[in-house]
Amino acid sequence: MKIWINTLTGDVKIISALNHYIGMKTIEVDMFPEFGFMIYIVGAIILIGLVAALIGKRFMLISFFAVLMMAGVGALVDFYRWGYDYGHNLNPNAAIKIEGMSYQPPLIGTKVLLNFTAFSGPDIGGWIFIGVGLLVFGLLIYEWKVNRK
Repeated sequence: MKIWINTLTGDVKIISALNHYIGMKTIEVDMFPEFGFMIYIVGAIILIGLVAALIGKRFMLISFFAVLMMAGVGALVDFYRWGYDYGHNLNPNAAIKIEGMSYQPPLIGTKVLLNFTAFSGPDIGGWIFIGVGLLVFGLLIYEWKVNRK
């Protein structure tokens, strides 16, 4: 399953059907209110980055880096909270119940859940944001070293 800026793709129906047996909710685009406003958040981040590049001041570069970091942390917190709710709030009438077992998907990495292996990690968009963050961090270090002399 892939999570995009405004939708889900991949084997969503198959994953959702399998998850139903252990009491998880059906995965649907409607359960993610973030899809309604993510385009605006990403657009604002891009706009702040462009303004920082046009102005060319260290303060704007620091501000852009801070915005990138806050967005990244916010996204991870949001995904963790969704995964926690999805994996812990199970239907008590599910066909398969294992006492004490939760099925929270991993935030990042791989996790074995019964006989399934779940993987969670960034895809193209996430890697672009990580790359931009590393580039901006490198520019900040360069600025600091050049202006220190």
